[in-house]
Amino acid sequence: MISVCTLVRGRTAQLAQLMAGLAEQTRRPDELVIAYMQDHAPDGLPDPGVPVRNVFVPGDPMPLAEARNAAAEAARGNRLIFLDVDCVPSPTLVERYANALDAAPAVYLGEVHYLPPGPFDPARGVRHPAKPALAADEIRPVPSHGELWGLSFALPRTAWDAAGGMDTGYVGYGGEETDFAWRLEAAGVPMAWVGGAVAWHQHHAVHIPPLHQFDAILRNATRFRARWGRWCMDYWLGQFADAGLIRWHADCDTIERLREPSLQEVIASRREDALFS
Repeated sequence: MISVCTLVRGRTAQLAQLMAGLAEQTRRPDELVIAYMQDHAPDGLPDPGVPVRNVFVPGDPMPLAEARNAAAEAARGNRLIFLDVDCVPSPTLVERYANALDAAPAVYLGEVHYLPPGPFDPARGVRHPAKPALAADEIRPVPSHGELWGLSFALPRTAWDAAGGMDTGYVGYGGEETDFAWRLEAAGVPMAWVGGAVAWHQHHAVHIPPLHQFDAILRNATRFRARWGRWCMDYWLGQFADAGLIRWHADCDTIERLREPSLQEVIASRREDALFS
Protein backbone atom coordinates (compact mmCIF):
# COMPACT_ATOMS: atom_id res chain seq x y z
CA MET A 1 0.00 0.00 0.00
CA ILE A 2 1.34 3.43 -0.99
CA SER A 3 0.43 6.70 0.72
CA VAL A 4 1.19 10.10 -0.80
CA CYS A 5 1.72 12.75 1.88
CA THR A 6 1.78 16.51 1.44
CA LEU A 7 1.91 19.55 3.73
CA VAL A 8 -0.25 22.63 3.19
CA ARG A 9 -0.58 26.15 4.50
CA GLY A 10 -2.62 28.25 2.12
CA ARG A 11 -1.63 27.37 -1.47
CA THR A 12 -5.09 26.03 -2.33
CA ALA A 13 -4.57 26.41 -6.09
CA GLN A 14 -1.28 24.49 -5.90
CA LEU A 15 -2.88 21.71 -3.85
CA ALA A 16 -5.65 21.44 -6.44
CA GLN A 17 -3.05 20.94 -9.21
CA LEU A 18 -1.27 18.26 -7.15
CA MET A 19 -4.56 16.42 -6.62
CA ALA A 20 -5.44 16.66 -10.30
CA GLY A 21 -2.03 15.16 -11.11
CA LEU A 22 -2.67 12.20 -8.81
CA ALA A 23 -5.89 11.48 -10.69
CA GLU A 24 -3.83 11.02 -13.89
CA GLN A 25 -1.34 8.50 -12.51
CA THR A 26 -0.55 5.30 -14.41
CA ARG A 27 -0.45 3.65 -10.99
CA ARG A 28 -2.55 5.55 -8.50
CA PRO A 29 -1.53 5.63 -4.84
CA ASP A 30 -3.84 4.03 -2.31
CA GLU A 31 -4.50 7.29 -0.50
CA LEU A 32 -3.55 10.94 -0.16
CA VAL A 33 -2.78 12.27 3.31
CA ILE A 34 -2.85 16.06 3.66
CA ALA A 35 -1.28 17.61 6.74
CA TYR A 36 -2.76 21.09 7.02
CA MET A 37 -0.65 23.57 8.95
CA GLN A 38 -3.84 25.56 9.45
CA ASP A 39 -7.20 25.11 11.14
CA HIS A 40 -9.35 23.89 8.26
CA ALA A 41 -9.34 22.36 4.78
CA PRO A 42 -10.46 24.49 1.82
CA ASP A 43 -13.62 23.75 -0.12
CA GLY A 44 -13.86 22.88 -3.80
CA LEU A 45 -10.78 20.71 -4.20
CA PRO A 46 -10.77 18.23 -7.11
CA ASP A 47 -11.17 14.50 -6.72
CA PRO A 48 -7.72 12.86 -6.89
CA GLY A 49 -9.30 9.48 -7.57
CA VAL A 50 -8.11 8.04 -4.24
CA PRO A 51 -9.27 8.35 -0.62
CA VAL A 52 -8.17 11.58 1.07
CA ARG A 53 -7.54 11.92 4.78
CA ASN A 54 -6.72 15.17 6.52
CA VAL A 55 -4.74 15.90 9.66
CA PHE A 56 -4.37 19.35 11.22
CA VAL A 57 -1.15 20.68 12.72
CA PRO A 58 -1.54 24.46 13.08
CA GLY A 59 1.15 26.60 14.65
CA ASP A 60 3.65 29.40 14.14
CA PRO A 61 6.33 29.32 12.94
CA MET A 62 5.25 26.67 10.45
CA PRO A 63 5.55 23.24 12.16
CA LEU A 64 7.09 21.49 9.14
CA ALA A 65 8.71 18.59 11.00
CA GLU A 66 5.66 18.03 13.17
CA ALA A 67 3.36 18.09 10.13
CA ARG A 68 5.46 15.51 8.27
CA ASN A 69 5.42 13.26 11.32
CA ALA A 70 1.66 13.65 11.62
CA ALA A 71 1.19 12.76 7.95
CA ALA A 72 3.39 9.68 8.27
CA GLU A 73 1.60 8.56 11.42
CA ALA A 74 -1.82 8.98 9.80
CA ALA A 75 -0.79 7.20 6.59
CA ARG A 76 -1.87 3.58 6.27
CA GLY A 77 0.68 2.63 3.63
CA ASN A 78 3.86 0.68 4.22
CA ARG A 79 5.45 2.90 1.54
CA LEU A 80 5.39 6.67 1.78
CA ILE A 81 5.77 9.30 -0.95
CA PHE A 82 6.30 12.85 0.27
CA LEU A 83 5.40 15.45 -2.33
CA ASP A 84 5.62 19.20 -1.77
CA VAL A 85 2.33 21.01 -2.29
CA ASP A 86 3.95 23.11 -5.04
CA CYS A 87 4.72 19.95 -7.04
CA VAL A 88 2.46 18.36 -9.65
CA PRO A 89 3.27 14.67 -10.17
CA SER A 90 3.96 13.53 -13.72
CA PRO A 91 1.77 10.55 -14.72
CA THR A 92 4.48 7.97 -13.97
CA LEU A 93 5.70 9.36 -10.63
CA VAL A 94 3.87 6.93 -8.34
CA GLU A 95 4.53 3.95 -10.61
CA ARG A 96 8.27 4.65 -10.79
CA TYR A 97 8.56 5.13 -7.04
CA ALA A 98 6.54 1.94 -6.47
CA ASN A 99 8.71 -0.10 -8.84
CA ALA A 100 11.90 1.16 -7.20
CA LEU A 101 10.62 0.39 -3.71
CA ASP A 102 9.53 -3.08 -4.83
CA ALA A 103 13.00 -3.77 -6.22
CA ALA A 104 15.02 -2.62 -3.21
CA PRO A 105 14.09 -0.81 0.01
CA ALA A 106 15.80 2.60 0.06
CA VAL A 107 15.09 6.30 0.04
CA TYR A 108 14.41 7.43 -3.52
CA LEU A 109 14.64 10.98 -4.84
CA GLY A 110 12.65 11.91 -7.93
CA GLU A 111 13.47 14.63 -10.43
CA VAL A 112 11.89 18.07 -10.06
CA HIS A 113 11.45 20.33 -13.07
CA TYR A 114 10.80 23.97 -12.24
CA LEU A 115 8.13 25.86 -14.14
CA PRO A 116 8.43 29.56 -15.05
CA PRO A 117 5.62 32.04 -14.34
CA GLY A 118 2.50 31.63 -16.42
CA PRO A 119 -0.02 28.90 -17.20
CA PHE A 120 0.84 25.34 -16.18
CA ASP A 121 2.85 23.81 -19.03
CA PRO A 122 5.07 20.79 -18.22
CA ALA A 123 7.00 21.27 -21.46
CA ARG A 124 8.47 24.46 -20.00
CA GLY A 125 9.87 22.74 -16.92
CA VAL A 126 13.61 23.17 -16.21
CA ARG A 127 15.69 20.66 -14.26
CA HIS A 128 17.65 22.16 -11.38
CA PRO A 129 21.22 22.64 -12.66
CA ALA A 130 22.68 21.07 -9.50
CA LYS A 131 20.72 17.83 -9.96
CA PRO A 132 21.50 14.98 -12.37
CA ALA A 133 19.68 14.30 -15.62
CA LEU A 134 18.26 10.78 -15.45
CA ALA A 135 16.96 8.31 -17.99
CA ALA A 136 13.32 7.36 -17.45
CA ASP A 137 14.26 3.86 -16.28
CA GLU A 138 17.42 4.79 -14.35
CA ILE A 139 18.26 4.17 -10.71
CA ARG A 140 21.44 5.98 -9.63
CA PRO A 141 23.01 5.88 -6.15
CA VAL A 142 23.19 9.24 -4.43
CA PRO A 143 26.75 10.12 -3.38
CA SER A 144 25.70 11.94 -0.20
CA HIS A 145 22.59 11.73 1.94
CA GLY A 146 22.80 15.52 2.13
CA GLU A 147 21.16 15.51 -1.31
CA LEU A 148 17.79 14.72 0.28
CA TRP A 149 15.19 17.34 -0.52
CA GLY A 150 11.64 17.56 0.70
CA LEU A 151 10.11 18.38 -2.67
CA SER A 152 9.76 14.74 -3.73
CA PHE A 153 11.01 11.56 -2.09
CA ALA A 154 9.78 8.07 -1.29
CA LEU A 155 10.78 5.49 1.28
CA PRO A 156 9.53 2.39 3.08
CA ARG A 157 7.84 2.99 6.42
CA THR A 158 10.55 0.84 7.97
CA ALA A 159 13.13 3.42 6.86
CA TRP A 160 11.04 6.28 8.27
CA ASP A 161 10.80 4.44 11.59
CA ALA A 162 14.50 3.54 11.61
CA ALA A 163 15.37 7.24 11.38
CA GLY A 164 12.79 8.14 14.01
CA GLY A 165 10.82 10.46 11.79
CA MET A 166 11.70 14.15 11.74
CA ASP A 167 12.98 16.08 14.74
CA THR A 168 10.28 18.50 15.90
CA GLY A 169 12.95 20.54 17.65
CA TYR A 170 13.50 22.15 14.25
CA VAL A 171 10.80 24.82 14.27
CA GLY A 172 10.05 26.90 11.21
CA TYR A 173 11.97 26.76 7.97
CA GLY A 174 15.15 24.81 7.38
CA GLY A 175 17.30 22.02 8.73
CA GLU A 176 14.81 19.29 9.52
CA GLU A 177 15.22 17.55 6.16
CA THR A 178 19.02 17.46 6.31
CA ASP A 179 18.91 16.22 9.90
CA PHE A 180 16.53 13.47 8.77
CA ALA A 181 18.90 12.60 5.92
CA TRP A 182 21.87 12.10 8.24
CA ARG A 183 19.76 9.95 10.58
CA LEU A 184 18.76 7.82 7.60
CA GLU A 185 22.43 7.41 6.79
CA ALA A 186 23.22 6.54 10.41
CA ALA A 187 20.48 3.91 10.28
CA GLY A 188 22.11 2.34 7.21
CA VAL A 189 19.31 3.25 4.78
CA PRO A 190 20.66 3.66 1.22
CA MET A 191 19.58 6.52 -1.04
CA ALA A 192 19.22 6.72 -4.81
CA TRP A 193 17.87 8.91 -7.60
CA VAL A 194 15.03 7.40 -9.62
CA GLY A 195 14.31 8.43 -13.20
CA GLY A 196 10.76 8.75 -14.48
CA ALA A 197 9.42 10.06 -11.16
CA VAL A 198 9.28 13.65 -12.35
CA ALA A 199 7.40 16.34 -10.47
CA TRP A 200 6.72 19.77 -11.93
CA HIS A 201 7.32 22.56 -9.45
CA GLN A 202 4.71 25.30 -9.74
CA HIS A 203 6.28 28.73 -9.80
CA HIS A 204 6.24 31.09 -6.87
CA ALA A 205 8.37 34.02 -5.78
CA VAL A 206 11.45 33.24 -3.68
CA HIS A 207 13.75 35.26 -1.43
CA ILE A 208 17.46 35.27 -2.31
CA PRO A 209 18.86 35.09 0.29
CA PRO A 210 15.88 33.91 2.40
CA LEU A 211 15.91 36.87 4.77
CA HIS A 212 12.25 36.31 5.64
CA GLN A 213 13.37 33.09 7.39
CA PHE A 214 16.38 34.67 9.10
CA ASP A 215 15.59 33.72 12.71
CA ALA A 216 14.52 30.16 11.89
CA ILE A 217 17.62 29.51 9.78
CA LEU A 218 19.97 30.70 12.53
CA ARG A 219 18.14 28.70 15.19
CA ASN A 220 17.88 25.49 13.18
CA ALA A 221 21.42 25.68 11.80
CA THR A 222 22.72 26.01 15.37
CA ARG A 223 20.70 22.97 16.45
CA PHE A 224 22.07 20.96 13.53
CA ARG A 225 25.67 21.97 14.33
CA ALA A 226 25.28 20.93 17.97
CA ARG A 227 24.05 17.49 16.92
CA TRP A 228 26.23 16.67 13.93
CA GLY A 229 29.34 18.80 14.36
CA ARG A 230 28.83 20.37 10.95
CA TRP A 231 26.70 23.12 9.50
CA CYS A 232 23.68 22.84 7.25
CA MET A 233 22.31 25.73 5.20
CA ASP A 234 25.89 27.02 5.08
CA TYR A 235 25.32 28.63 1.69
CA TRP A 236 22.64 30.85 3.21
CA LEU A 237 24.71 31.50 6.32
CA GLY A 238 27.51 32.68 4.06
CA GLN A 239 25.12 35.06 2.31
CA PHE A 240 23.95 36.40 5.68
CA ALA A 241 27.58 36.91 6.71
CA ASP A 242 28.38 38.70 3.44
CA ALA A 243 25.43 41.03 4.10
CA GLY A 244 26.84 41.94 7.53
CA LEU A 245 23.95 40.32 9.42
CA ILE A 246 26.03 37.69 11.25
CA ARG A 247 29.64 36.87 12.02
CA TRP A 248 30.17 33.28 10.92
CA HIS A 249 32.49 30.97 8.99
CA ALA A 250 32.36 27.28 8.28
CA ASP A 251 34.94 26.33 10.92
CA CYS A 252 33.31 28.14 13.82
CA ASP A 253 30.98 26.56 16.36
CA THR A 254 28.56 29.43 16.84
CA ILE A 255 26.82 32.20 14.95
CA GLU A 256 27.20 35.76 16.19
CA ARG A 257 24.14 37.78 15.34
CA LEU A 258 25.13 41.32 14.40
CA ARG A 259 21.79 42.78 13.37
CA GLU A 260 18.37 41.90 12.01
CA PRO A 261 17.65 42.31 8.31
CA SER A 262 15.64 45.45 7.69
CA LEU A 263 12.19 45.37 6.17
CA GLN A 264 13.64 47.01 3.08
CA GLU A 265 16.27 44.26 2.79
CA VAL A 266 13.64 41.55 3.12
CA ILE A 267 11.50 43.18 0.44
CA ALA A 268 14.51 43.62 -1.86
CA SER A 269 15.43 39.93 -1.51
CA ARG A 270 12.14 38.81 -3.07
CA ARG A 271 12.53 37.55 -6.65
CA GLU A 272 9.36 37.15 -8.68
CA ASP A 273 10.94 35.50 -11.73
CA ALA A 274 13.65 33.31 -10.19
CA LEU A 275 13.23 29.58 -10.85
CA PHE A 276 15.60 28.32 -8.16
CA SER A 277 16.32 29.53 -4.64
